[in-house]
Amino acid sequence: MTTTYAPLEDQLSADFYGYEALLPDEERKILLKARALMRDQVKPLVNENWAKDAFPTELIGLFRDSGLAGLPYEGYGEHAPAVSNLLSGTMAMEMARTDASVSTFFGVHNGLAMYSIHSGGDQEQRDRWLPAMATMDKIGAFAMTEPLGGSDVAGGMRTTARREGDTWVLNGAKKWIGNATFADYVVVWARDVDDNHVKGFVVEKGTPGFDPVKIEGKIAFRIVENAEITLTDVRVPEANRLRNIDSFRDVAEILRATRAGVAWQALGVMIGAYELALDYARERKQFGRPIGGFQLVQDLLVKSLGNITASWGMLVQLARLQDAGIFRDEHSSLAKAFVTSRMREVVAWSRELFGGNGILLEHDIARFFADAEAIYSFEGTREMNTLIVGKSITGQSAFV
Repeated sequence: MTTTYAPLEDQLSADFYGYEALLPDEERKILLKARALMRDQVKPLVNENWAKDAFPTELIGLFRDSGLAGLPYEGYGEHAPAVSNLLSGTMAMEMARTDASVSTFFGVHNGLAMYSIHSGGDQEQRDRWLPAMATMDKIGAFAMTEPLGGSDVAGGMRTTARREGDTWVLNGAKKWIGNATFADYVVVWARDVDDNHVKGFVVEKGTPGFDPVKIEGKIAFRIVENAEITLTDVRVPEANRLRNIDSFRDVAEILRATRAGVAWQALGVMIGAYELALDYARERKQFGRPIGGFQLVQDLLVKSLGNITASWGMLVQLARLQDAGIFRDEHSSLAKAFVTSRMREVVAWSRELFGGNGILLEHDIARFFADAEAIYSFEGTREMNTLIVGKSITGQSAFV
């Protein structure tokens, strides 16, 4: 088999084993398109808006013009057929390599929201909502987490849905909902008061009683517009209930895929931090020579590269399991738990290498260090993902 590598200027120093070469040529072109977008147009916007705790609305236009949304969904993106899970994951990595907040904005829209509609909706609903989402003329959000709930969401969802004829009435609250302050379509999950099953509803922008308020004071993901949502007698037509969702088991299938995407994000954060540290080690001089020539600095860099290489290999195989249709909850849970733990190590070692400069935003590494904490916590904590895997290998549930 002949392997075609990216041009030298587009190769990543962190891709020590050449994982990107596993992508077919056509998909690698899409990846390099995303790389150029992030490097040339997105990166200049990041630090200023991260410092201001602001979402740069021009990002929507940049992504709209790029044609990168909707690619995993047959018939809805610019690429036909749908791209592989390996490319989808590698693109999530690529975006997080520049900025985790921007990667999350895109992932919430292109992953959580679009995947919920594609997987949970019927054909009429897909055709109604996904075309405008694929062109990013309409932006999506995903509202599951609640102010008083976290890992207990499967059995402890407090937001309710009550049917009245051809209308559903939603009441409750959601928290940490990315994109919700400006999204056109928000997929809201609520418990049906009649059968106690979790169902999904697409709430459209401007619906009375739907009140998203931006969460202030975050130390991570400062570009993402996370919202706390209050739902007060929000009336949603039966036509906006996702027809293929009738229990949390159906929702879990969506989370299985999106959890894998978060693991890819964590890999991107690792790579971005490592690249910054490597460049700094080559340029920063102490005792008359670059610090990259010192043994302890090389030790930090090589440990980081080892974490990246091991995590990347795990995620490549995870994507292959997805493409083969045989991946399970425990597969994505192991990846999320393992890769985010390795990410935490790499961003700490990378920030350490910068010394005092590591706390200055101008050097970028402080942003990676802070954003890693959010990725470590969401889409299931390390502990919960560990228990999902533990149940799988022992046959015994340790859940409370």
